[in-house]
Amino acid sequence: MSLLSLEEALARLLAMAAEDGPLPQERVALEDADGRILAAPLIADLDLPPWDNSAMDGYALRLDDWQGEPLRVSQRIFAGQAPAPLEPGTCARIFTGAPVPAGADCVEMQENTEVLDDGRVRFVEQLRAGRNIRRRGNEVKVGDEVLSAGTALGPVELGVAASLGRARLDVFRRPKVAVLSTGDELVAPGQPLGPGQIYNSNRALLISWLRRLGCEVSDQGILPDDLAETRQRLGALQADLILSTGGVSVGEADYLGQALREEGELTLWKLALKPGKPLTCGRFRGIPLIGLPGNPASTLVTFGLLARPYLLRRAGKIDVAPLSVEVPAGFDWPRAGARREYQRARLENGRAVPHRNQGSNVLQTAVWAHGLVEIREDRTFAVGDLVRFIPLAELLKA
Repeated sequence: MSLLSLEEALARLLAMAAEDGPLPQERVALEDADGRILAAPLIADLDLPPWDNSAMDGYALRLDDWQGEPLRVSQRIFAGQAPAPLEPGTCARIFTGAPVPAGADCVEMQENTEVLDDGRVRFVEQLRAGRNIRRRGNEVKVGDEVLSAGTALGPVELGVAASLGRARLDVFRRPKVAVLSTGDELVAPGQPLGPGQIYNSNRALLISWLRRLGCEVSDQGILPDDLAETRQRLGALQADLILSTGGVSVGEADYLGQALREEGELTLWKLALKPGKPLTCGRFRGIPLIGLPGNPASTLVTFGLLARPYLLRRAGKIDVAPLSVEVPAGFDWPRAGARREYQRARLENGRAVPHRNQGSNVLQTAVWAHGLVEIREDRTFAVGDLVRFIPLAELLKA
């Protein structure tokens, strides 16, 4: 069986997401929309700014009324006030954000003026029409698409929506994900370890990560190596995705795989990926399932590069690729490999430097790392050559 490329595996998962379709829409209050995915374009129904306004504290005037002489102040205009039209031959005291009065075509900042004893204002610099005036609609015009459907909503996006007066937004429902681990060798933290047992780190890793992505998580704990209980536990699930970790194969103790083959569908992929060669994709009674490898570093890489994009696409997000940058390599790679590698690395003096321990069972190195450095298959390079670097912070966010 040939190894599946990362690109092909991702394409298949995104095709599965398209087949399952986006989640239902709902309308939520603006203050509850942080981290959600916008379901409908946000179209401006007013101009921003809604009127010409002053960019400075200063004085508004009409240049044709000024021949170099000091001008009398005819009104004071604060932000939030509606000014009267500018009286010919005068200037108006104006403050930042205040509407520019009709008839004025220039605002001079107060630092370039001198107030005389009689209250008139002398302008000491050369003036220019349009100076320090923010024109109506120079940020947004009525009918502009301000945010597109599929946008992840964060502080900036919510601020933009608020500036248009939107108190509620249409978003996609949060994905409901059932998380489970398989194997009698796993023990929950806080419980005593028996012979041959280890603590289940994948549960904490994935639940925290899923919540950061805006998912509703159903913690299904550890599935024991028991077929009847596996069937019963799976049959009780109500979720948009079952996310499992641990061996789903054809082994004698592979009860999760057996249940899937008997009551659903199961596809085993061997990926040209390191870490993270084995991956499972299937359904149980119609519920999609992604089975990640059990080694923690493999779980981290395959969830970040494959399961995360699937979930974000189901959640309605259009752009599901994490931001990556090209940086100089801080190491040599003299021998090309057959699989693409993603090594835990950090940036030191602008160069990507991998940790010396890249074992798939080692999660501690991801704490040390700033991100994943991509080492493409069939490629060699030397110190200073450019490599792709994916910050962990990008993988952790929606």
